[in-house]
Amino acid sequence: MPSEEDQYHELSYYTLSHPDPAFIHQHIVDAFGVQQAVPETKPIRVAFGLIGLYLYLEKGYTGKEVQHAHMLLGKRQITWPEFPLPKLRGEITVGDVLAAEPGKQRDTVIRAWCASVWKAYAASHAQVEELVQRALFSASA
Repeated sequence: MPSEEDQYHELSYYTLSHPDPAFIHQHIVDAFGVQQAVPETKPIRVAFGLIGLYLYLEKGYTGKEVQHAHMLLGKRQITWPEFPLPKLRGEITVGDVLAAEPGKQRDTVIRAWCASVWKAYAASHAQVEELVQRALFSASA
């Protein structure tokens, strides 16, 4: 059985070759990054992943728009907070996404995967929203 990392690479091939200009690939990067995070994971990776999921699911950003927000955030001089890693990080995995039929069905499961990971980090939602407001939308950022 392929590892989750191998499955992620297979899914990346699918999303990177996806014809939709919304750039669905960004969403799998964010979901996988925070779902697979360990205590040694750099705080910026978890922060960017959670910010990406927040912007996608709560604010309706496309993958391209999330990618642009990540680029803007990368230019900021910020000490990235450490988010607590929940024991359970969503009931959907990259393997579940790959099991879905490519096309509309798989794309729907990608969104559900992102939502399940985002829900697992419910204790961090307010902190993520505050971070986005301060670091991305604040005129003083």
